[in-house]
Amino acid sequence: MRASLFLCLVLALPAAAQSPPVCSPAREGQVACMAGTLCACRFERGGQLTGRPDRFAWDCSALRPPCPPDPTIQPAQPWGPPAGIWVAPGSAPPPR
Repeated sequence: MRASLFLCLVLALPAAAQSPPVCSPAREGQVACMAGTLCACRFERGGQLTGRPDRFAWDCSALRPPCPPDPTIQPAQPWGPPAGIWVAPGSAPPPR
């Protein structure tokens, strides 16, 4: 029992721990969707006040826009039946 649980945990670790793409001078200006935010790779100035050196980093601040919707997901069609009503395929309305 414990061996199978340990095996499942070991196999799940690589899938759970994925690092974000590296932000480098070659990727400056590119965007990537991370945690629902459209992050941009940009150069950030360091300084004595922040205690950081000059570097390239992902800008995922609150002012960045959300990621665009997935193009494979189709919006609801306006000509479909209302929600909760089942329409049998090929059925016609009853004659009057």
